[in-house]
Amino acid sequence: MRRSTIPQTDLIVSRIAYGCMGIGGSWDDSPITEAAYQRTEQLVETALEQGINLFDHADIYCRGKSELVFGRLLSEKSNLRDKMVLQSKCGIRFADDPNPGDPGRYDFSYDHIMISVEGILQRLQTDHLDLLLLHRPDPLMQPEEVARAFDELQQSGKVRYFGVSNFNASQMALLQSALDMPLVVNQLEVSLLHHHLISEGISTNQNDGVYAATNGTLDYCRMSGILVQAWGPLASGQLFRLNDQSPAHLHETAVLVNKLSVEKGCAADAILLSWLLRHPAGIQPVIGTTRSERIVSSCASDSIELSREEWYKLYVAARGRTMP
Repeated sequence: MRRSTIPQTDLIVSRIAYGCMGIGGSWDDSPITEAAYQRTEQLVETALEQGINLFDHADIYCRGKSELVFGRLLSEKSNLRDKMVLQSKCGIRFADDPNPGDPGRYDFSYDHIMISVEGILQRLQTDHLDLLLLHRPDPLMQPEEVARAFDELQQSGKVRYFGVSNFNASQMALLQSALDMPLVVNQLEVSLLHHHLISEGISTNQNDGVYAATNGTLDYCRMSGILVQAWGPLASGQLFRLNDQSPAHLHETAVLVNKLSVEKGCAADAILLSWLLRHPAGIQPVIGTTRSERIVSSCASDSIELSREEWYKLYVAARGRTMP
């Protein structure tokens, strides 16, 4: 798989990343099963064999169990850490944490960021993260407080680089104004079906309106040298679960995706990912399948080149209307 350097860093990463949200098993306090560990080992080995080297975590995934099971793998196979770029996210807090009645919320306070990173490192059994992302925008964020945490984490060697997730352009600019280091990643929901960030410029001044809060986000990232990572790049498999009640344009999109997959000799997954890879922003899809064969089929997208006409055919079908 082709690799490139994340702008403003020395991190060389694969075009596709592996998202570890599902590897921990259930989202409760039940123990990690041996089956979950064995599945994690198989999935990570498959990803590495396919050339994937960026592994994406978050402290909330399976309530910490995704990092725990991954950390066990790293501890038992010490040669793996040097083959990986490890990324995790913090800032989302569950309801009733730490007190009964506490609401689900976001928390970018200095204390929470610092405590979260300590927990992440312990669960992953590593002494540093290559990337730390703030998970979802906190309306109560004080940029100077975040900057203090980032400075200390970087100076201590616990985190090398920083980014965000689900931030729009103005939120990134506000945070960046207080930082001494650049934000280098923004992880956003982007897919052929969730194409709002790409459609913003096209929808401007049209009767169909503009998706709320995109705010030039994709352009800002391109101009600022910020890697855009796409979560949900396969749109949660919506095109593979259509029925009679599904909108007509989704059926048309699925037919076109399947047609292209036959023509190019690949799985439908690879067509959907190649649509993202074709965009000049250098979008990095984050796949989260827990099936090894789908990791393999997804990675075939690295060798697929869609023409401009094929890209637009897919886009027009997914929009459900012609270009303005």
